[in-house]
Amino acid sequence: MSGHSRWSKIQHKKGKADAQRGNLFTKLCKAITMAAKEDGGDSEMNFSLRLAIEKAKAGNVPKDNIDRSIKKGTGELKDGEEIQEIIYEGYGPGGIAVLVETLTDNKNRTVSEVKNAFTKHYGSVGGPGSVQWQFERLGVIAISNNQLATNNTVRDDFDLALIDAGASDILEFDEHLEARCPMDKFQSVVEALKTCGITEPEDAGLKWVAKEEVAVDADTAEKMEKLYDALDELDDVNEIYTNEK
Repeated sequence: MSGHSRWSKIQHKKGKADAQRGNLFTKLCKAITMAAKEDGGDSEMNFSLRLAIEKAKAGNVPKDNIDRSIKKGTGELKDGEEIQEIIYEGYGPGGIAVLVETLTDNKNRTVSEVKNAFTKHYGSVGGPGSVQWQFERLGVIAISNNQLATNNTVRDDFDLALIDAGASDILEFDEHLEARCPMDKFQSVVEALKTCGITEPEDAGLKWVAKEEVAVDADTAEKMEKLYDALDELDDVNEIYTNEK
């Protein structure tokens, strides 16, 4: 969930995430509630909600949970405190910049848990604006090599379709491609994928992408991994971004 390619770094964690399905369900449902709160409960009109619902279905979240999460977001269902998005900024081992995106109904609980995770793993929480300037908000879509092969995708045609739709960069990694685009082009790039036969990318959303990446030694990388794990285990944490290379 961190670095220049969040998707590529979390693949080995899928087994762990599946084992903590209660935690995963909570995160997926909160994302649905937040999307419905921001732009309404109609997934046909609310693109962010549609993506959140698709992710929840891929994670085997029951339909009743999805419907209840939508109603909480639109205000039809009053269930505890209102969920809000809060971004915490901090420094990991070696001064690595870290952004922690949370969805919470209890700010006091969340800030305490986030600070505790940083403190225990050689990091510290910074003030607003301390590291966020090192990131930019972009649309990021990850497509696995298996998806490309299954759809017999011709790379030149595929790349051209995404660029025509607004993609500003297409990066190659060992097991996937990552298309990046300005926020206002995100929906059109995702829709372009469908014309190429890929209806559900491995991952898609608006992400904080580091403007410059920082290489770290093995010891720092190991400590960062432990900080990541500690933060990811928190129910209120939705996404984690760093500038670690």
